[in-house]
Amino acid sequence: MVNKNRIKRAFMTAACIGTALGLYGMASGCSSAETGEKVSGIDDAEGTGNEADSVKNSGAEDAQSEELAEQEESMGADELSADEIKKGVYKNAVCCHDPQVILADGTYYMTGSHQVLAKSDDLKDWSYIGNGNNVFDNLFSGSLPAFDFVGKNEEGGYSVWAANTFYNETMQKYVMYFCTTSSYIKSNLCMAVADEPGGKYSYTDTILYSGFTGSHVDETDIKDVLGQDADLSEYLKYGGYDNEKWPNCIDPAVFTDEDGKMWMVYGSWSGGIFLLELDPATGKPIHPIEEAKAGTEDAPDPYYGYRLVGGGHHAIEGPYLTYSKETGYYYLFLSYGGLTSDGGYQIRQFRSENPTGPYVDAAGNRLGDEEDYMNYGLKMMGNYTLPSLSVTYMAPGGQSIFQDEAGDYYIVYHQRFDDGQEFHEPRVHKLFMTEDGWFTAAPFEYTGDESIASISGSGAASEESGDSEAEGVTSIEGTFYVLNHGLAVNNIVNKPVKCSFSGGNIASAEGEESLSGSYELKEGTSFVTLTIDGQSYDGCVFSMTDEAGNKTLCISAKGSNNETVWAVKYLK
Repeated sequence: MVNKNRIKRAFMTAACIGTALGLYGMASGCSSAETGEKVSGIDDAEGTGNEADSVKNSGAEDAQSEELAEQEESMGADELSADEIKKGVYKNAVCCHDPQVILADGTYYMTGSHQVLAKSDDLKDWSYIGNGNNVFDNLFSGSLPAFDFVGKNEEGGYSVWAANTFYNETMQKYVMYFCTTSSYIKSNLCMAVADEPGGKYSYTDTILYSGFTGSHVDETDIKDVLGQDADLSEYLKYGGYDNEKWPNCIDPAVFTDEDGKMWMVYGSWSGGIFLLELDPATGKPIHPIEEAKAGTEDAPDPYYGYRLVGGGHHAIEGPYLTYSKETGYYYLFLSYGGLTSDGGYQIRQFRSENPTGPYVDAAGNRLGDEEDYMNYGLKMMGNYTLPSLSVTYMAPGGQSIFQDEAGDYYIVYHQRFDDGQEFHEPRVHKLFMTEDGWFTAAPFEYTGDESIASISGSGAASEESGDSEAEGVTSIEGTFYVLNHGLAVNNIVNKPVKCSFSGGNIASAEGEESLSGSYELKEGTSFVTLTIDGQSYDGCVFSMTDEAGNKTLCISAKGSNNETVWAVKYLK
């Protein structure tokens, strides 16, 4: 069971996971954490700012009118008008599909599909180590054992997908897990090793197979694992591979659990997402043969391991698992939909108290082979646009999670665009944690100045937060652009609604889509609850510079309906 007191203590220490450096202008007359410039407060409602309209009378009426005029002048003084919002977009110097990042000796290394390897010192400026070559030293030499079973793809070439690099302390090697594939079910999981994270990597073995038929099963290792006389009919349907029950062996990702055990999560579309323990001495799977004999509903398969979510032939792939010592939960991140720019690709989240499950979403539900799979899993982001983005973002996915040296969490994924092409770039967004222990993402690319703050009635940092640099938030009033990512898996773009936050109430601006609700800040934390059209969303308040260079105040919040809401206020 998860230690709930441990969660509470973790949140008291840091209201959201992230470095608290102070917010832009969060208390009246305070200094910006980055520039030191004085910025006005945000405690007042939005107004016209037209001091000339104040009525000038004598006595009490005159004083009252002057006070009103001063208030009107300050209303909205800290925010940009729609015409003042700069537009722009982050551009990455490398192209990497299904990116995954590790930190080694102060340098970040990114790998992914199509033999890409890149590095960065700051998570913002990336350069190639290898791009289609220079990653492996022997993968395409000799008899090509990594492709013995799968063969060539439909284009007549060899497919190398979704690499994951993990430092194995027992082997004292960097181990790269990757897949070779030729069809939607016929795939291998392979491994390669190197002494340095930047490679080159040497292929050593093929460790798992899918897509075999009754006549080709001897080309795999399944009989070596289960026995030469093993009954394999469970894996077959009409003599072919039963892809509605069993996985396509792609998209591997390795993690360690609370006790230091190594695990590999993998699988896509076919049959769901699976998990196998790894032997630290070899880096290869430990097939749960004895555990499978239990015969219970959640018992693992002796070859493929534990089915975590999914089943049937649904658009779920790209799993990544990470353990958070702050909450005691294991978090499973997935991509739903088709990966093309109009395929509805998106990022979902589940969690569990144990590595083998059960995994539930924000609504508390498990996902099996339900046809309405799109209603399961906390949707973190999908297709979207915001006022400061010069291009619409489409089909984010192929995600993974990593931590920096300070222990802060990030999500990295590939991003496509609404440009009629399939060009994609890797993106890094900082993650924050809700009060009840769910990850939620910043709406903009990482810039290094993402800052949380402690909400306090006095405007000062909470003593309990232990964060002397955090500044208090006494109000989040003003104009916010509220974006709901919904639950759909399609090519529709989620667009923001311009809203007024005032006196605890939320109302859409004139001419905007109807939206109403309320907001509540939790004193001494960076937590906020938004109630929109009767649905509550719990999240965090933080500031960051967006991709066009605007200063912003942001809210990222999740609902028990599995939807995520972002709200962005553009600051002067």
